[in-house]
Formats: sequence, C-alpha cells, structure tokens
Amino acid sequence: MGKLVVINLDKGNLSDGFSVVNAQLWETNNSRPMQFTGSLPAAPEITELYKRYQLIYQALQQRFHGRALIEMEPVGLTNISETDFTEVCQELYQQINSWLNSNSFHKIDQQLRARLTLDEEFQVIIETSDRLLRRLPWHLWNFFEDYQKAEVALTPPTYERVKVLPKKNGKKVKILAILGNSTGIDIQKDQALLKKLPNASTVFLVEPSRQELDKWLWDKQGWDILFFAGHSQSQEDIGLIHINQTSSLTIPELKNALKYAIAQGLKLAIFNSCDGLGLASQLADLHIPEVIIMRENVPDFVAQEFLKNFLSAFAGGQSYYLAARYARERLQGLEDEFPTASWLPMIYQNPAEEPLTWNGLRGQTEAISSPWFKKKRLQTALVASMAIAGLVLQVRSLGIMQQWELSAFDSMMQIRPDEGPDQRLLIVKITEADIQAQKQRQKSSLSDEVLQQLMQKLQSYQPRAIGLDLYRDFTVEPQYKDLATRLHQSDNFFAICKLSGGKTQAPGISPPPEISGDRVGFSDVVLDSDFVVRRQLLAVTPDPESLCKTRYSLSWQLASRYLAKEGIQSQINDEGYLQLGKVVFKPINIPTGGYQQFDARGHQLLLNYRASREVARQVTLAQVLNKQLNPDWVRNRIVLIGVDADSVKDSFLTPYSTKTMPYQQVPGIVIHANMVSQILSAVMNRRPLLWVWPAWGEILWLCGWSLVGGIIAVYRWSRSQLAVIIGVALITLYGCCFILLLFGGWVPFVPTVFTLITTAFGIRLFTIYQQNT
Repeated sequence: MGKLVVINLDKGNLSDGFSVVNAQLWETNNSRPMQFTGSLPAAPEITELYKRYQLIYQALQQRFHGRALIEMEPVGLTNISETDFTEVCQELYQQINSWLNSNSFHKIDQQLRARLTLDEEFQVIIETSDRLLRRLPWHLWNFFEDYQKAEVALTPPTYERVKVLPKKNGKKVKILAILGNSTGIDIQKDQALLKKLPNASTVFLVEPSRQELDKWLWDKQGWDILFFAGHSQSQEDIGLIHINQTSSLTIPELKNALKYAIAQGLKLAIFNSCDGLGLASQLADLHIPEVIIMRENVPDFVAQEFLKNFLSAFAGGQSYYLAARYARERLQGLEDEFPTASWLPMIYQNPAEEPLTWNGLRGQTEAISSPWFKKKRLQTALVASMAIAGLVLQVRSLGIMQQWELSAFDSMMQIRPDEGPDQRLLIVKITEADIQAQKQRQKSSLSDEVLQQLMQKLQSYQPRAIGLDLYRDFTVEPQYKDLATRLHQSDNFFAICKLSGGKTQAPGISPPPEISGDRVGFSDVVLDSDFVVRRQLLAVTPDPESLCKTRYSLSWQLASRYLAKEGIQSQINDEGYLQLGKVVFKPINIPTGGYQQFDARGHQLLLNYRASREVARQVTLAQVLNKQLNPDWVRNRIVLIGVDADSVKDSFLTPYSTKTMPYQQVPGIVIHANMVSQILSAVMNRRPLLWVWPAWGEILWLCGWSLVGGIIAVYRWSRSQLAVIIGVALITLYGCCFILLLFGGWVPFVPTVFTLITTAFGIRLFTIYQQNT
C-alpha cells in the first residue's frame, strides 16, 4: 500500500467546531502510523453556504435540464441567476480554505507537507459520520492544488477488512451492471462503455426484478465491480435505487446478498446516478473496499463523461485514485453548460483495504501483464542497456564520477566489521601535554633529553623495531652522548626524511645525521583531490638533488625488519615488483577502480585500513617515562613514535573521517601504523590487499547490471512497484559490492547505480512515449 492520510473529524460539527482533530500518516511497508493532532474552529457559515449552494444548484438543474435528472421537489427559488451561483461557489471555496487554513489546524497541514513530496501518489481520507461534512466538496482544499497525485475520499469512523476468497491469476474483471429505470435518461451509452472495456466480462441486468438482481448477487463466481445506472436518491442516510419503472430498493433490502458478494471478492461499486450519498453510507457499513457516487443530482451527460474517462484511465493502468481524479477534473470542461460538474463525483474508501488496480482486480500484478520473454522487448532492453553502459563507461573514464566513487568507497569502509587492534604494534603518542612538559626543545617536538630517556626505556623492553615519525635534520647535542650512540648503533631504530617536492620544501628534509641510510624511510603520504589518504606509497626512485635519498617508506622499512626476524626477506621479483614471502605488492596504475585520473608515480598500493576503533594499542609519552607501561606491550613488537597535538600540523583525513561532523583528522603516526599493519597482515595473516577487476571485468559488471535495469523496465510495473523493485536492486547491488570489499575487491558501485537507474527509467519513458504516439 502507498502512503495514506486519514483525518478524523468525528468529534464535533461545523456549528461547534472540532476540539480534537487527529491526522494519521501511514507509510509504505510500515504498520505503525505517525499521528498529528490539532483542532478546527466552528464554521457555521459553511453550513449555510452549502445549503444555499444546494438550493441554487437544484433550481438551475430544473430550469435548464428538466427530466435529464431524477424528479425533484420544487425548491421554491424563483429569482436566481448563474451569477448568484458562481458567487456562492466562490464564497464556499474561500470559506472551506479559510477554515482548513486556521491556526489550530496549521500544525497538521505543516506536518503532512513536511513528510509528503509533491510528486508522490497518496490517498487522503476524511473519517466522519457528520452528514454535512460528507457532502462538502473536499477537493476544493488548496492542499490538493499542490499535491496533484492525491485524491480525497470519505469513510465512516468504523471499518474493517473483509476476508475474501483468493482471486485466480489471469481472470477477467467480472462486472455486474444493473441498468435500472431509465425514464428520461440514456443508459445505453453506459452499456456501450462497459462493453468496450478490455479484459472484462460484464453481465447486464436491464430493469431487473428484485428476485433476478438478488439471484445474480448470490452467484458463486463472484463479482469484482457492481455498476448501477438509472435513477437513485438519498433521504438522510438511506439510499434508494430504482431498479425498474415500478420497483425501488434500499441497500438494507439487499444486505445479505451484498455481504455475500463482498465476501466473494466484490471490490468496487459505481453508482452513476443521482444523489448517492445514502447509498455509499449504507454500503460502507458492509465494509466494501470502494464506492463511487455522485454527491448531488447529476445530468445524464455528465455521468456518462465521468464514467467514460474513469474507465479509460483505470483500465489503462492508472491507479484507482488517480483515475477518479483525472475523470473528475475532466468534467470542468463541461461547466459552462453544467455548473460545478467537477464537484459531483465522490469516493467512499475502506481504509483497511488496499487501493485498487485494474490488474489487481484480474488477480494479476502489474508485471505479469507484460511477458518479459517477448523477443522485441528483450531486444530493446539489450540494445539500450549496452548503449547506456557504454556511455557511462565513457563518462567515467573522464574522471567525472571519481569523487562520487571515492565517497561510496569510504562509506563501505566505515561499516566493515571490527577486526580489533593489531597486537604487533604499539603507538607512543606525543601529546600537547607531553610537548609542553619538556624543559627545552630544539627544532623537534621531542628534545634530545626526552628522546634519550624514551630510547632507554623502550630499548630495555626489547622491541623488534622502533620507528620515529619526527623530522630530526640536526645532530644530537654533545651532552647526550648515549642518545647519539643509540641512534648510530641500534639496528632496530628507524627514522624518517621527506622527499623533495612542493614549492616550500623543494629539496626535502634530511634524516638524522646519526642514522645510516638503510634505517631511513620517507614519511610522505599521497593525498587525493579531497585531501584524503587512500593510497600507500611503498617505494620511489629518489631525486638525486633531494636531501632524502632513501628509496623506501617508513612502513616498508619497519615491516621488512619485523618480518626478517620471522625468516621472511624482502625482494624485488622478476617483474620489478616488491615482494615479501609469497605476497607480491603489485603497484596500481591509471586507471584503477574508481581512480581514473591521479598521480601514479612511485610504487603505490590501495590502503586497506584496519577496520577497528584503534589500529593498535596507544600510550602517551608521559606514560612511558613514568613507567606506566607493560613491558609485554613492547617486547618483540614494532613501536611507532609520533605526534598527536594540535600545535604540530601532522594529521590527515582518512575514509573514516567523514563518519563524524566536523570531519575528524587522524595523526600521521596512526596512518603509518595502518600502513605497517597492512603489510604485516597481508604476509602473515593472508589478509587481502585491495584489488580491482581488469577493464574487461568492470565492463561486464556494468553491462550486466544495465541489462538488469532494462529487464526491469520491460515489465509494466506501476510507479510504486517500479520504485520498490529498483530499490531492491540497488540494495542488492550495494550488498554485492560490500561483500566483495570484505574480501578486498573494490568494484564499481556509483557507475553501476547510474547505469541501472538510467537504463530502467530510460526504457520506461521510451515505452510510455511509444504507447502515446
């Protein structure tokens, strides 16, 4: 069921107002509605205006159309004009909107508008037992001017769903048409319209007796639609139909037969006759799903035009509500001759029942009416799918979708299951408090004195490797000989330098003078256009003029040192790729997955961040110096030392940064820890490196999903069904992409979404265009 708005107006009347008005909004696939509460003031002027409208309307109909209507009692008005009638209608329109736009009702109106889009189809049902409220032309509410795909209906406060026998698929719509007393009117046109309906089987009862009508209502085959054309009238809440020239019946006189017909599947009753409000009220008590009646006496020609347009739209695939609105609004073109003709049709709706569709009455879904295996439609889907997929691939190659693809990649990275921290690593953070606590500092965030103390503490716990992510392009001061000795002789201590590049630091930054070249790694990271780190730079060919001569990154140096103790040596294989054990670190090139345009210099990998709240255990410098450190956290592990302080600009955005607002930057030392963890986990734990399909694989992927969109489009789904099915397809696509990412595969998501939607809606619009030409 689509969205449904039910406004309860059962506690009050126009004279006293409505102290409590409840509006419920039922959303698709949600069994619990939202409810909004307001009130409506008294509006006795509406009562008087409508009574005057009725009197003038009836007088005008008697004057101009005479016997084209059911006989009416003289209304006693002699001095009337169409100008008077127009003025009354305009004033009624204004008063109804003034009432519904009152401050006490504004909250309901505002809440509904906030949750309903202008282009979606939904129903609005007025729930009331007040006789005058049921007669009001609710379609005049300016709410319906804004929402062109909504239509209003009435319902009594009490309703329930009737359990009916299941409808067999592929059956025709069964119509029982009663052509009653036709004195003064032409019901042959109604008969002709019903005969032309597609996929319908109609039994006509021409001026039947009560016994004949009763017999057909009890027919075991059941009926889908009950139709009546002829004379009818209402007195209070009692409706009367003239089944022939001598007999008339009320709904209670057919109660048992109608209850049986409803239980057998009767869904819709159409009374294309005068003053049917009493009929609808009594049928609603039997819980029939839908009733269409005329609120006042109706000219014969108006009734025929409404029926023609309604049946044409409804049988042509329009929803019941939109077909009724379409047919009602078409009547406006007749109002020069038949004033307020478009005010006459009314719908009674049982809110407990699903909205009707023509194919639903046949026991079909919308899809089944269009066999997917038709050769012509499959050819259309195939050709259009391949063409659109090719166009999307071309657009993608220009880099237009790159940022969207990277954002989608980030969102999937963020929802991966937690892996837990890497126990082979320990991060020592130099916080703002640690920096300020030092008595004196040189060019670095860590003074020689404090670094010496830190080295002494850490080395005593026998780490496998130590990486210092701080620039120290100066010598150790003479009074710290122990530090200088440790830097020079410790084969497990690694420091950093910065490669040449950029405008402000063209020559780069040199490593500590005391460190040999084989224990130096560059600290450079590669940034995407949105300044996010998604790639890992393992190795480069250094610039001869650079102050940083090392070829390898800090992460590669630390991981290689750690793995060497495991008997795994780094090497360069025959293809020129870096290799550790059996794992080959193949560099990415242009294009790679979502990357269509980027700087691919150096030996780069896609960075598969560790999916955990913290990549490794973290302690502060103060904790280490104050002996608040478990030696087992250091022994045989890689220790990374770096800054986590606002005063030192060493932080970056990661795929996880967009998870919070404002974006949370990550210290550089944590980035390096993720890079080290990626290498170790790939070699020791067989954790997958991120990979992408070759070009032909991505082409097949896009073409396949484009074809899915094309096959979806060749069915004759309703708009809501099409939206749901495409939604399911997109969720399935996202799930496939996410599952593949868990195994390291980065496959196209955004281009595939664009391809699927464009193909589905493109073919759908083309099909509609063909049908209308």
